[in-house]
Amino acid sequence: MIKKSPGSRAFDIINVILMLLLVFMTFYPIYYVLVVSLSEGNAVMRGEVSFWPIGFNLSTYALIFEDPSILQSYGNTILYTVVGTAINVICTAFCAYPLSKKEFYGRGFFTLLIVITMFFSGGLIPSYLLVQHLNMLNTIWALVIPGAISVWNMIVMRTFFQGIPQELYESAYIDGSSEFMSFLKITLPLSKPILATMSMFYAVGHWNSFFSAMIYLDEKSKYPLQIILRNMVVMGEMSNQTQELGGVYAAVTATNIKYAVIIIAVLPIIMVYPFIQKYFVKGMMIGSLKG
Repeated sequence: MIKKSPGSRAFDIINVILMLLLVFMTFYPIYYVLVVSLSEGNAVMRGEVSFWPIGFNLSTYALIFEDPSILQSYGNTILYTVVGTAINVICTAFCAYPLSKKEFYGRGFFTLLIVITMFFSGGLIPSYLLVQHLNMLNTIWALVIPGAISVWNMIVMRTFFQGIPQELYESAYIDGSSEFMSFLKITLPLSKPILATMSMFYAVGHWNSFFSAMIYLDEKSKYPLQIILRNMVVMGEMSNQTQELGGVYAAVTATNIKYAVIIIAVLPIIMVYPFIQKYFVKGMMIGSLKG
């Protein structure tokens, strides 16, 4: 075992301290939101809550799940995220695959056309008119179709596809495989890291999205959870209701409700991330370095 010098040990100690501080600064905000959501409302209003729940209770969560609009919006968000992510990943893969082929005639021209859309767009009003003329207003398709492909994600996926050995495709072609079958049998099975990475990116985007829903949806029954959360945080909805509550909900305030809804909103993403973390890291490293 190599004995470390005093300077090396000091460097390690400083690194550990800095990493712990970074972890604390990253973790504490969400932890504080959780603690407030589990605390008694009067203690929150007096500013007594910091590291531990005061007057621990689950009344806030019980009140939230009794509100049908929140449960309905939660289901809407799950639906929009699942459908939107599936469309995103499929469209991105089908666009990236041909552009990863050097023998594809006009590859540079089509890539240029696609990249231009990263810097120029028609604007909000033309986009709204387009969605309106396609009869997609107040439907799920207005939320998932216009942003079906992220150009940046497509470029990363294309770079990953280019790293797959061409000998595999040549062997498949000799055996009589078509281009489409090569894509299904070779490219996709070898691309789990980048597919998982793109799925995570797209899913988080859909889960946190509220602007498109605010523009294209008219019926409250179709609102995603983020719209409800925005109305509560920005517009103060439900605050009047909490002032009139009594009994078991007497200790619940608007602040408790806001923070509890935030926890409910971020919990699914936090739970999913650990399962795809290994693919996430590998996909980002390979997709960004190979080329």
